[in-house]
Amino acid sequence: MALAVCLLFDARSDYAVRGLWSRLEADGVRTLQSHTHGRHHPHLSYAVLRSWDLSRVESALATLPDRGPFSMSCYGTLAFTRGRAALAPAISADVARRQERVVSEVEATGADLHRNYRPGSWVPHVSVATRAQGAKLATVVKAIADVLPLTVRVDRAALVDSATGETWLLAHIP
Repeated sequence: MALAVCLLFDARSDYAVRGLWSRLEADGVRTLQSHTHGRHHPHLSYAVLRSWDLSRVESALATLPDRGPFSMSCYGTLAFTRGRAALAPAISADVARRQERVVSEVEATGADLHRNYRPGSWVPHVSVATRAQGAKLATVVKAIADVLPLTVRVDRAALVDSATGETWLLAHIP
């Protein structure tokens, strides 16, 4: 499947997003809570790789400076193709530059970056629903609106294999 460079949230933020997932699941909307292996974490992805060498990617990311934790506020809903929906966070120019540096480093390893994560194409989002088409999309939009604005705190980073949910925590936040 894919390897993602993910920013993970502190306990309070993780709990808030998981609560949203649970409310939607109770309303019959599939979320990351029940998607594939069910081991998903609330996150923001800097990059998604379609092919990679794990040790090379880990080594490349280790060379980037620790940029530290940060907060971001979500103010709306994003609707993507195939019924995917997400929280829409406002990000700073610093976070956009961080994402660009991560992409540059992982591409230098020979990894194949998904086109939606190229700088200029990246749409920052916190995934919520995996199959919310038609009337279910309205359910998602209402559920998200009920928790907005939602400020989340990024406090760590990891590599996550989307096929298995296996996670490798990074030593710092690039």
